[in-house]
Amino acid sequence: MKPNLKPLRDQVIVITGAGSGIGAATARMAASRGARVVLAGRQEEALQQVAQEIGQDGGTAICVAADVGVQDDHERILAQAVERFGRVDTWVNNAGVSIYGTLEEVPIEDQRKLFETDYWGVVYGSLTAVRHMKSSGGAIINVGSEVSDRAVPLQGAYSAAKHAVKGYTDALRMELRQQGAPISVTLIKPASISTGFTVHARNYMDAQPDLPPPVYAPEMVAEAILHAACHPVRDLYVGSASRAIGALGQNMPGLADRMAGWLFRRQRGPARTQQGTDSLYEAGGEHPAVQRTGRRHSVYTHVAMHQRATLLTTVALAGGAALWLARGRR
Repeated sequence: MKPNLKPLRDQVIVITGAGSGIGAATARMAASRGARVVLAGRQEEALQQVAQEIGQDGGTAICVAADVGVQDDHERILAQAVERFGRVDTWVNNAGVSIYGTLEEVPIEDQRKLFETDYWGVVYGSLTAVRHMKSSGGAIINVGSEVSDRAVPLQGAYSAAKHAVKGYTDALRMELRQQGAPISVTLIKPASISTGFTVHARNYMDAQPDLPPPVYAPEMVAEAILHAACHPVRDLYVGSASRAIGALGQNMPGLADRMAGWLFRRQRGPARTQQGTDSLYEAGGEHPAVQRTGRRHSVYTHVAMHQRATLLTTVALAGGAALWLARGRR
């Protein structure tokens, strides 16, 4: 059965990791377009701040303090969404955290904790959403990364978790399609995004974490997520850099390996002068990190989200040009 997704103004949307970054940007944008939003995350104060901003702008949102690495917390998110709004139409698994450092340096317990959030959080959220949507239908949107297709050094555990998210998402999509379930399953693969990503990451380097350029604004990812909430789509790359890195890793892996030196340099900022906290085990946290403004537009992503309109425009322009040339020859 083909998923029949509702317009945003008629949707109830769950967003994990909604207290900051991509999650907060998606929540604000969804609410501004009429969706009722369920904000989930570990830091209740940050969630309340986002909900207050949404309310001041005339939107509707509720907050659920939850840890996506705890399976029962997803059932609680769903229960509160259903109690308040009656259903969930789209479930966005967005929460995530990273670790900077070589795989030899990063303790195994830290890598396990990262997987609890970045991988198992997606699994728990997806299964909760599937059970709820099996009869009514809806969209499950998992936020992966450009490193879902191509691993990078100094974020090895994060790369591995995002590879796992891609594999899980692809398998879930195929299984639901075989069952005829009316559920759309989308993987979003952003490039470097200007959020608190590096601030929240645990850092084992002797330098401040940085993001390889180009860096894009979180609103671009929000646009892609909300497009997938209304249009069944397999996956979406956010930023041409993400698509290029994925293509390079898949088609020329040896060349991609030789880029490791550049990636080492571009993920290391100025020397770290003080020790800070992070969000790996507890909500919040901060430490020195390089902050960058993000690009707010990508021609590639715009075309990917509007392929039909782009094709029609191209055909119309080509037809107009042919007519003009034909008239010119008379």
